[in-house]
Amino acid sequence: MSTIGKALTLLDAVSRLEKDVGLTEIARHCGLDKATARRFLVELEKHGFVEQDPETRRYRIGGAPVRLARIREARFPYLSTAAPFVRELAEASGETVHLSEYAAGRLSTILVEDSPRANRVIVDVGSVLPFHATASGLAFLAFCSARQLEDVLSAPLEAFTENTVTSANDLRSLLAETARRGYSVCLQGLESGVISTAAPIKAPNSLPIGTIAVAAPLVRADEATIHRLGSTTAATAKRISEKFFGLEQLAAQPLARRAG
Repeated sequence: MSTIGKALTLLDAVSRLEKDVGLTEIARHCGLDKATARRFLVELEKHGFVEQDPETRRYRIGGAPVRLARIREARFPYLSTAAPFVRELAEASGETVHLSEYAAGRLSTILVEDSPRANRVIVDVGSVLPFHATASGLAFLAFCSARQLEDVLSAPLEAFTENTVTSANDLRSLLAETARRGYSVCLQGLESGVISTAAPIKAPNSLPIGTIAVAAPLVRADEATIHRLGSTTAATAKRISEKFFGLEQLAAQPLARRAG
């Protein structure tokens, strides 16, 4: 890995930690020696990507990533476009709904609308969603490019629970089923007691840029319920795609007008 790659990996690690952390913990978490970790942190702090508390000497994420995120959202308003649909689906389902985005080979949660119920599934913003072990990941893989799929299948498939699909052949069958119906169902793949369904949010080239998912406690969602939610989730994903890419306006135009 290049020097820049290592520094960005360190930055990503700091962003995932739930509290301010010291140099030793960061170095251990990233598999770096302390001297290398310190050098990276000094440079990242210089450019605002991390901050060091002057009293505790601990580090946290800085303001620069937030500035870049705001610029990206202004130019590529995926989050703000999808947010009303996420809230609408959460209200309709009564369950936790979360939105993910694909970037740099990973699917990450960027928005969560919690269920109002006491017994609910907790999803954290910034969570990386394993492709093979989550409904979001399955929905993405079922519609992604062949190269993206092979990249996932060529790596070991980690078992998170006894129900996680770890066979490439079984995963292919699951993805084929997902593609046929337009939404995925994941039964306790990442966490025991949780069932979820998700659908891809697609670009005009039909490749997914992210997903929207509904996650519920297994005790509250039987097979009929989750498939009903799946159909609703797929319809919501389609509406987000149309809104974000302006496809709803195109579809509303008369055929003769579109033909020019």
